[in-house]
Amino acid sequence: MKMINIPIEDAGVRLDTFLVEYFEDYSRSYIKKLISESHVLVNDTKVKAGYILKVQDMITYNIPEDVVLDIYPINMDLDIVYEDDDIAVINKPKGLVVHPSSTYHGPTLVHGLMHQLKHLSSINGTIRPGIVHRIDKDTTGLLVIAKNNDAHEFLSNQLKHHLINRRYYALVHGVFEKQSVTIDLPITRDPNNRKQMAVVQEGRKSVTHVQVKTFYEHFSLLDVSLETGRTHQIRVHLSYIGYPIVGDPTYGIKKEAFGQLLHAYELTLVHPRTKETMTFHAPLSNEFEEYLKPLVVS
Repeated sequence: MKMINIPIEDAGVRLDTFLVEYFEDYSRSYIKKLISESHVLVNDTKVKAGYILKVQDMITYNIPEDVVLDIYPINMDLDIVYEDDDIAVINKPKGLVVHPSSTYHGPTLVHGLMHQLKHLSSINGTIRPGIVHRIDKDTTGLLVIAKNNDAHEFLSNQLKHHLINRRYYALVHGVFEKQSVTIDLPITRDPNNRKQMAVVQEGRKSVTHVQVKTFYEHFSLLDVSLETGRTHQIRVHLSYIGYPIVGDPTYGIKKEAFGQLLHAYELTLVHPRTKETMTFHAPLSNEFEEYLKPLVVS
């Protein structure tokens, strides 16, 4: 059985709503089935799908693995920014899914990690070895990988308490009216399309901090930091307030066919063994840089 401690920002959220986002590969109906069949317990007790979570509730779960996915090393020549015996920091390229899922069986970052790294943590199971957190398929930039279970637990605890700082560059349509803004709007699965996220009153607390780096004639280059880490959070928040990310095919302008111009450029964490605060940087991708060149600064 695996465990999830409920942090304060998720108090008041329905159990099934929380789990639909937490297990992003599973439908709400499948989540409800797991709850009804006692594969999910709260404080070691069977509850209903509509149970309202409280601070420090303990969710325990055991999900039957119906499908066995083939996980094998693939040489992807990944850009390893940093590596030691406990962690590795990867600059993920555009178009690479982080890990396999029930809906995606193609090559992923995990396959590449298995080729380049000798050891990966096993806490997240056979299809997510080493994976502490994710970024979207078409988002480029930094991810930290755990090479052993002690490191994984330490990093996961940092994430839960918002002690890992992640900063992004995002190019958006429109000229921001303010130099900075904090977006505090709840996010959960879109009730009309479970493949997407949406700002929904019953969603989980989601906070995004935005500063304008450069004003262009018709665009803004933003420096974005996450206080919470919901699925698609930056993309959903910016689109909702009227500044969709350039190239975002889901929440942006549909006629733009290339991947969104969103880049995780900075990652700050405390090292699990040395307890040293470390900050890593990754330059913009060539595609991102080329898109910026002809833009007119306002």
